[in-house]
Amino acid sequence: MNWAAILRTGLAIGLMPETLWRLSLVEWRALTGPLAATVPLDRAGLEALRQRFPDNSDKEAER
Repeated sequence: MNWAAILRTGLAIGLMPETLWRLSLVEWRALTGPLAATVPLDRAGLEALRQRFPDNSDKEAER
C-alpha cells in the first residue's frame, strides 16, 4: 500500500492523522470511493424510504 498517498488523501479531505488511522477500511472506502458507483434513487426506492421513515411533521406541527 502507498501509505504516503493515503495520508495525503486523508489530509486533503480534512482528516487529522490520528482520525485517519482509526478509520476502518469500510469507512475509508466510503470517504474516498467513487460516487459515480452509487445508483440514483428511483421512485420505488423513494417510496420504500417513505414507508420506512414516515414524515411526522404534521404531528410535530400539532404540538
